[in-house]
Amino acid sequence: MKKLPVYFIPHGGGPWHVMDDAMGDPVGYGSLRTYLTELGQKYRPKIKAILFISAHWEENVPTIHFGQNPPMYYDYYGFPEFTYQLQWNAPGHPQLAEKVEALLNNSGFKTKREYDRGFDHGTFVPLMIAFPEANIPIVQLSLVHSLDPSTHLAIGKALEPLREQDVLIIGSGMSYHNMRGFMSGSGEVSMVSRQFDEWLSTTILTADTEKRDNLLTGWKAAPGALDSHPRSEHLVPLFVIAGAAGKDIGNQDFSGKLMGVNISGYKFG
Repeated sequence: MKKLPVYFIPHGGGPWHVMDDAMGDPVGYGSLRTYLTELGQKYRPKIKAILFISAHWEENVPTIHFGQNPPMYYDYYGFPEFTYQLQWNAPGHPQLAEKVEALLNNSGFKTKREYDRGFDHGTFVPLMIAFPEANIPIVQLSLVHSLDPSTHLAIGKALEPLREQDVLIIGSGMSYHNMRGFMSGSGEVSMVSRQFDEWLSTTILTADTEKRDNLLTGWKAAPGALDSHPRSEHLVPLFVIAGAAGKDIGNQDFSGKLMGVNISGYKFG
């Protein structure tokens, strides 16, 4: 049976998709919107469900959303009132959640179940663009609070069999995430983001997947790494995706600039 690819996508800042000025960068966000729209058009007829890993959900152990109808979770601050009224009513998928749970448990992970948490903006913003009809079932999976790279690679490896079951696995974060850097607009920040982006893209393209995973595990030694990610929660979904990729080689599937810094998305398989 043919395996679906796996994706790491950038989700951008806050509810940019409904802001007239697109967070002050309509050109950069315009290219991201086009990318996400085309991704949805490509997979809408091919998939039965989506397993989604957002940078904005962390728990002590991998936690799986079992809810039938997840609500919205507006985890951003200081935006216009209408952005707290957005709705994207995709269904959950408890049967797929059980499969995720079993795969993780069989790989030695203790897990928890969640029923009430809503779609955070790392989930609903890109998915509102890619799948606006909101009729494809979504299962959300948390990060582990430690943000340990090896742990998240192992989580991804456990989930790889889902790719043969018409489940699209997507990690949502940012290849650069330093809020002070985003706001500075300085040339030095742009250079740092470019250095790390080049390292990350070269790493993802590494044909030796064992070497690739070792490089990702040691990401903090990369040029510009800690300036690009003072805390790594927006990078860690990529580790889950790289794990789920198995032996499949990755490629840079999106490349652009948002608010002056280099941002990439990746596809494996």
